[in-house]
Amino acid sequence: MTNPVAYDNAPLPSGIRSRIVSAVNGLTMHVLEAGFETKNRPCVLLLHGFPELAYSWRKVMMPIASAGYYVIAPDQRGYGRTTGWDGNYDGDLDSYRILNLVRDTLGLIWALGYRSVAAVVGHDFGSLVAASCALVRPDVFRSVALMSAPFAGPPPIPTDAAYDVPRAGSSTSASGPNLHAELAALRPPRKHYHWYYSTREANENMRSCPQGVHAFLRAYYHYKSADWKENKPFRLESWSAGALAKLPTYYIMELDKGMAETVAPHMPSESEIAACKWLPENELRVYSAEYARNGFQGGLQWYRCRTSGKHTAELQTFSGRTIDVPACFIAGKSDWGVYQKPGDLESMQSSACTQWLGCHLVEGAGHWVQQEQPERVSELLLRFLRR
Repeated sequence: MTNPVAYDNAPLPSGIRSRIVSAVNGLTMHVLEAGFETKNRPCVLLLHGFPELAYSWRKVMMPIASAGYYVIAPDQRGYGRTTGWDGNYDGDLDSYRILNLVRDTLGLIWALGYRSVAAVVGHDFGSLVAASCALVRPDVFRSVALMSAPFAGPPPIPTDAAYDVPRAGSSTSASGPNLHAELAALRPPRKHYHWYYSTREANENMRSCPQGVHAFLRAYYHYKSADWKENKPFRLESWSAGALAKLPTYYIMELDKGMAETVAPHMPSESEIAACKWLPENELRVYSAEYARNGFQGGLQWYRCRTSGKHTAELQTFSGRTIDVPACFIAGKSDWGVYQKPGDLESMQSSACTQWLGCHLVEGAGHWVQQEQPERVSELLLRFLRR
């Protein structure tokens, strides 16, 4: 259970180690951990998003551990050096549904000898998993910090329209009967990236792109960061084709392009790459090596579970339930992810969470907030933990 797993050409920060944890809900899970030298510390669990890894948390783990916490960041199901997941497009999609991802986190905590954690922190798609953890098992996940992706609450149970009081922003959980047709009718024609990521061709488009995985990820990370100066997000008025078309093409894509073609024109110059201190080339190679080896399908399965609607009914079991543990939100001020689903940011603060402790938009950061501005994120997380 403590076998080290080294990263090539990118040594981990001092005090962080890589290890394998067995028997985690059918997975053999690769994790990074800090603060392991002292037993019985309160635990903080960090959950990454797409297309990321446990490695995405490397810059905030030691500041949190130095404050007295045991910090654990796994490669989640479908990612990195965790094994035991089905990466076949035609394989076991059900294992990627949200409640099974929650079970993965519970299995990891149990395997590490814990029965509760001081906080679960989730970024991007990991934010939805973290929110779901706090929603369904508040006895285990004692607080939650959500990053970059607001959580508006579980999907509502459909009722007679005469009596229904819809949750603000709830329409964003489905595509709407005509949304895709309306997006396709725009000039230029557009499509939503969630549904593109759910297609069979998405994985191959990114994994086998002409520029190579490393250059693809460099452009993708740059395009969604504060380094791309056109990232100037604002609230959208509605979940409609006209409003969504205001989002950058990494969210509302051109209809005839894959993601590799979408990000390629935004490849930073050699001088911009050299100046990128938050993601130097040797650190980017950690990501590109893992995605070149595994492909992207494991992470894309998460999107397929959402867009299929197949698992919405089991999540409706929690309709009307709120997150009742302390909660906060952190994102980059240049992150369009905050507003990509109109109404969710407001619902998260007003109704989805009953012990709301603040929304923080960090200057100088886009979507990769914990990597772009790790000092500020560490400060905010520690303030939240010490509340």
